[in-house]
Amino acid sequence: MSSPDWIVLIVTLVGIIAYGMRKGSVNKNLDGYFLSDRSVPWYMVLLSIMGTQASAVTFLSAPGQAYTDGMRFVQYYFGLPLAMVVLCITFVPVFRRLKIYTAYEFLEKRFDLKTRTLTSFLFLLQRGLSTGISISAPAIILSSLLGWDIFWTNIFMGGLLIVYTVTGGAKAVAYTQQLQLIIIFAGMIIAGYMVVHLMPANVDFFDALHVGGKAGKLNVITTGMDKNGFNWNDRYNMWSGVIGGFFLALSYFGTDQSQVGRYLTARSDSESKLGLLMNGLVKVPMQFLILLVGVLVFAFYQFVHEPIFFNQSQLVLLEHSKYKDSLVSLKNAYEADQQKKVDLMGVLAKSKLQEGSSRYTEMQSVLQSIEQKKEYYRGTIKRWLNDNQVRGDSNDTNYIFIRFVVDYLPKGLVGLLIAVIFLAAWGSIAAALNSLASSTIVDFHKRFSKNDLTEEREYKLSQRYTLLWGIFCVVVAQLAYNIGNSLIEAVNVLGSLFYGVILGIFLVAFYMKKIGGTVVFISALLVESLVITIHILNQKGIVNLSFLWLNVVGALGVILLSATLAIFLKPGLNKKSGQY
Repeated sequence: MSSPDWIVLIVTLVGIIAYGMRKGSVNKNLDGYFLSDRSVPWYMVLLSIMGTQASAVTFLSAPGQAYTDGMRFVQYYFGLPLAMVVLCITFVPVFRRLKIYTAYEFLEKRFDLKTRTLTSFLFLLQRGLSTGISISAPAIILSSLLGWDIFWTNIFMGGLLIVYTVTGGAKAVAYTQQLQLIIIFAGMIIAGYMVVHLMPANVDFFDALHVGGKAGKLNVITTGMDKNGFNWNDRYNMWSGVIGGFFLALSYFGTDQSQVGRYLTARSDSESKLGLLMNGLVKVPMQFLILLVGVLVFAFYQFVHEPIFFNQSQLVLLEHSKYKDSLVSLKNAYEADQQKKVDLMGVLAKSKLQEGSSRYTEMQSVLQSIEQKKEYYRGTIKRWLNDNQVRGDSNDTNYIFIRFVVDYLPKGLVGLLIAVIFLAAWGSIAAALNSLASSTIVDFHKRFSKNDLTEEREYKLSQRYTLLWGIFCVVVAQLAYNIGNSLIEAVNVLGSLFYGVILGIFLVAFYMKKIGGTVVFISALLVESLVITIHILNQKGIVNLSFLWLNVVGALGVILLSATLAIFLKPGLNKKSGQY
């Protein structure tokens, strides 16, 4: 990076840390440290919820997802608005009335201690691991593109935010997320503008959309149907988004402490609900626009030479492997095709040829042939990288957007977009660390400790647990590599292994009042084993089921099995629940 980029990056990050430490002054007790003294207005609740959900993975991987697979990923969020309504009707009033610190306290009041402990443990397991991925994901990409050492990049990415998270708790998280989101959205808007600005003179925004549409990238709505009927392994379609996305969103926002802790900070019940409802309205358009940037980047690369592989470090790896001579030949053939593509697209841009004309049809046929050969070239490179003697990273999706940023944006803006990646990571990671610490001290330390703790002691322990979880997540980040075709998918797949079961426990708690703790505890263990088994079989190709449906399987599995066991188990094992 240039000197202006380093200045922008450092000033932005240091400013955020200083701002978080200054705003993090709270009463030194659990209410102050984890819930900001329950004094946050609805708009900050909204921004905190959005900042927690929108990690660096969102802004790094989503444009690349649209570049390669089109905009159908937006359907993943179609169930979210409905989930927000259900939360406001059912979850929020109960959580607020009980004045709990974590969602899992409610489960002991409703069921028993073992059910609360199991659910809290499942949360800690998946949130701790996914937070490690949230640190490693941007660190891996930045280290690859900019030549930074991955060890120090992980420490830098995760270590700095620990400073203000440990110091200021939930209030520091909320205030910094507010400022972070402003900078993030400004950066993404500027990036979208620059993509269009860098297009050839005769190509405007609508022309770019036309190019993306012709390539099938504007596939916002898909049904999941193919010649064999409904494809259950199709990850993103209208039905998996509405149904599977609903269960995932209901579990994430209703039972994941990283989100529950955000709206419990609100100063009233109505402000918690308003923050959630506004999130339901804003999230889908926001994700649509982020994906649209990816489509614009795709259109841009139709008019310039497109890298044969966006993760350039992997080409360097191949240049020092047994494939080095084959790579030279492949690159020469690819570059010749790219030059032909650029020339043809230049003619189309200048002449505005009418669709249906013989010249247009002829050029379109040539371009389609070039596109097909490009996929062959890239597939060959991925096959080489997957060779056991090479052991490279064949995942290229996550590098597309940041490659464009580094190669084409002017000095200063590169530093701003790198800062956006850091800030997006910090927003979600800080909230996660805060929630991991709150669940650890409230659901485990205080619950099982035989010693009475003063408020000051609780406050100090909370800071220490935040620090320990921060260290744990950085260690996970150091071990994480080659974690999936797309980082945004990797995080969501991991969540789907646990969210459905956790949601099922809460749904039984709210809507099946005659079922007791032992029944739901046994059901949760059995269904969690089933979900993990299905995922393993899916990875081996024995079962074909998209990860979004695992949320449905987990939730409905716990409900149905609990109802069945309640009939057959002895009455003593299905004692009626407590009151809440």
